[in-house]
Amino acid sequence: MRIATWNLNSVTARLPRLLEWLSAASPDVLCVQELKCASDMFPVAEVAALGYEVAAHGTGRWNGVGVLSRVGLDEVRRGLPGEPGYLPEGAMFEVNEPRAIGVSCAGVRLWSVYVPNGRYVGHAHYDYKLRFLEALRDTVAAERDHGRAFAVLGDFNIAPADDDVWDISAFTDSTHVTEPERSALAALRAAGLADVYPRALKYDVPFTYWDYRAGAFPKNMGMRIDLAYGDPRFTGAVSDSYVDREARKGKGASDHAPLVIDLDL
Repeated sequence: MRIATWNLNSVTARLPRLLEWLSAASPDVLCVQELKCASDMFPVAEVAALGYEVAAHGTGRWNGVGVLSRVGLDEVRRGLPGEPGYLPEGAMFEVNEPRAIGVSCAGVRLWSVYVPNGRYVGHAHYDYKLRFLEALRDTVAAERDHGRAFAVLGDFNIAPADDDVWDISAFTDSTHVTEPERSALAALRAAGLADVYPRALKYDVPFTYWDYRAGAFPKNMGMRIDLAYGDPRFTGAVSDSYVDREARKGKGASDHAPLVIDLDL
């Protein structure tokens, strides 16, 4: 079984690249993030032509998550149980951003997540990020030990260790590397999950994200922020894992590359 995760940075803008990659990589399940489209605007017909069902959770503009599967989609849940809302500046009411969707595919329970960026330390969005991760931890604790493989995949917007960014000195007082964020990842591991660390291909560290600016990709100024955290049933079945850097190359690419995991279930 091949399971992958990919922040598309707009499924509409990236549709030709998505279809090409699905045909070439042939994943059984693909978790996607940053759809930037409403659920009913997802290009279902185009991916269905390749044999995939779709479960999407999006409201348009920003955010949005989904799962594409050719091995079934069951027990779909949009949003985490107890998921917090975010109160934008100047707003009267919190909004629930579409950042998590849970599905079961061929007996494997999966969550596709797009963890809030946090913007900067001290911002309300940073607190929202930490509260979202608490809700994710609670979901893991409630769901992971049900006799089936379980994993959370997606864009976590956190580099687990200093080596997971190209230059830790460039991140002084920045989000993605702070102690509270990394502690939240440690809490996920303490809830029974482990990091599926992909093998390095061209470089020593398998980065998954490179900014569009300043030639970051050819200079390999990247970050490993797209992660897969699995329970022992999931991680024990992993036969291979890698980052498909080729998908980051060329015109019209997302600023993220797919993380691909092969399992012998």
